[in-house]
Amino acid sequence: MSEAWASIFRIVVGLFWLYFASTKWQSVEWMRRLIQSAAADNPIPGLKEFLANVVAPNWFAFSVAQTVAESVVAILLILGLATRWASIGGLLLAANVALVVAFEVPDPGFRWLYYLAVLVNAQVIVSGAGPFGLARFKWVPAFLH
Repeated sequence: MSEAWASIFRIVVGLFWLYFASTKWQSVEWMRRLIQSAAADNPIPGLKEFLANVVAPNWFAFSVAQTVAESVVAILLILGLATRWASIGGLLLAANVALVVAFEVPDPGFRWLYYLAVLVNAQVIVSGAGPFGLARFKWVPAFLH
């Protein structure tokens, strides 16, 4: 049973990303305000300007890209395909949220939920797919292992 924990953890992290992706499948309009206000609240020099000058004016493209990336990461993690690559993608998505959205939350204690997402994706990178995943089958192409 102890070997199964890596698979269970990977699937739970995949469900985490699936939930966040699904909140955007019907519409990304709600992200407009969030993205446009992120620059005003962000304390990181350089990132603040990038958010204001590049991301905010192109909020729709960035919202769709975030949604697609979250969906792909979720599906790959749940199925156990390209697990380490999907986890690296999840780590980058989580770092994006931790560096941008977390500063819009007024309670610093609540920000740790965003930082925790970075850590759980890092754990999946280290632990791998576990014994239960499609990548263990011989018919799966090598690039998906």
